[in-house]
Amino acid sequence: MESNPPDGTGPMHVPFGHIVANEKWRGSQLAQGMQGKIKLVFEDGLTPVDFYLSSKSCILYITEAELVAGNGYRKRLVRVRNSNKLQGIVVVEKTQMSEQYFPAVQKFTVLDLGMVLLPVASQMEASCLIIQLVQEQTREPSKNPFLRKKRALVSEPALLRSVQQIPGVGKVKAPLLLQRFPSIQQLSNASLRELEAVVGPAAAQRIHAFFSQPRPSQHKKRSRFFTSVQRAVSVEKAERRGELLLDRRHRDTNRREA
Repeated sequence: MESNPPDGTGPMHVPFGHIVANEKWRGSQLAQGMQGKIKLVFEDGLTPVDFYLSSKSCILYITEAELVAGNGYRKRLVRVRNSNKLQGIVVVEKTQMSEQYFPAVQKFTVLDLGMVLLPVASQMEASCLIIQLVQEQTREPSKNPFLRKKRALVSEPALLRSVQQIPGVGKVKAPLLLQRFPSIQQLSNASLRELEAVVGPAAAQRIHAFFSQPRPSQHKKRSRFFTSVQRAVSVEKAERRGELLLDRRHRDTNRREA
C-alpha cells in the first residue's frame, strides 16, 4: 500500500472497490457494519483522514464524543480542506446528546469551509452510507454527486429562499444581500459594517448575530436554515445528474436514428 505523506493529506492508493480505513476503527461498530459488504484495508498513520474511498476522496468522521467535547475536530477539517490533493466528505454523528452542538459544526463545515456534511444517527447508519458512496464511485466516479466539486453551488432561486429564512431578512432584503454577497459563504462572513451598508443597522445586527453569536432560541432557526441550504445543494446536484442522463439518452437516440 502506498504510504501517506507526513501531513496526512496526500493521495493514497486505494484498490478498486476497497476502503482504506484508519487503524483506530478496527473492531468498531462502523467497521463491522462494512465488513462482508466491501473490502476494508486498515492502515496506521492516516491522520487526519478516517477512511479513503479512492486515491483522492476521503471521509472525515466526527463522533458524538468529539462533537460534545468541543472544537478539536476543526483542525482535521481545515487540513483536508486546504489540501489541493483531497476532497473530503464530513460525516457527523447527530444524536440526542450531540444535537445541540450540531448547528456549530454544520455552519463551520458547510459555510466556512464549503465542504459536504452528512449527518448520521449511528455508526451502523454511517457504514451503510459509506458503502453507498463507494458503490456510486465505482460505477461512475465522475458522476458521484458528493465528489464532483469541492464547493457546492446552489442555484439562485434556492439560494434566495434560504436567505429569506434568516431573521430580519425576508423577501425584500434577500435580493439586496445576494447582490452584494453572491454566496452563503460570503454572507456568513460579512462584517457588521458591510451588512449595515446594504440593509441598515437593525437588520444587520440580527443577521450578524444569527451567524456569529447565536442564542439558544435561534438553534432551531439555524438548523432549518442550514438544512435548507444542504437540501438545495442536493436538489441542484440531482437536477444536474438528471440533465446529464437525459443528454446521454438523447445522444444514444440520435446515434440509433443515424
